[in-house]
Amino acid sequence: MTTNQILTELLNRYTVLTPLKDTILKAANELIQTFKSGGKVLVCGNGGSCSDADHIVGELMKSFEGNRPLEKSLQEKLTELSPETGKMLAEKLQQGLPAISLTVHQSLITAIANDISGEVIYAQQVVGWGNSGDVLIGLSTSGNAQNVIDAMIVAKAKGLTTIGITGETGGKMKEWSDILINVPERRTAYVQELHLPVYHAICMMVEKEIFG
Repeated sequence: MTTNQILTELLNRYTVLTPLKDTILKAANELIQTFKSGGKVLVCGNGGSCSDADHIVGELMKSFEGNRPLEKSLQEKLTELSPETGKMLAEKLQQGLPAISLTVHQSLITAIANDISGEVIYAQQVVGWGNSGDVLIGLSTSGNAQNVIDAMIVAKAKGLTTIGITGETGGKMKEWSDILINVPERRTAYVQELHLPVYHAICMMVEKEIFG
């Protein structure tokens, strides 16, 4: 499937997302250019959106639907270093796209919350991880999660592109999102039901464009 076919299939299955066609494609293209330029993606959210952040990283860091063999040079280096184990690693490992969920570093998160403030658990990580040319994806069903907003403000200050994935209104995140994917629902469960197919399609388009 081509990237256009992936997007068309998404919109055929979820027609309510049709008004977001160009925005979803723009978000996918932003990630594609980031990875091609050697950048990385940071992702954050709370509650169900925390799970979605981890889910997105899982689809990017290993093969999703396509085939991602390691680069030939790395395969050869592994085999050269260890003819038996290296060969096995060269055959089994998959090419990953650098993505970090800011939700999973529990020792760091609790240290930030205890020593600084619970509201800056993601913003502090953007200070440490984020570089100009990277992307921050912030998920919030209401668009008003303060710790996500704080992370987006820091991201913009550091030269990252910000992508907000929210509910219909966009909330306060609307102001801080370079690209806003505000799915047309307001009830938390219904918003999250639409977030998943959106980011799945984006991850599929990214994988298809980079790995063929």
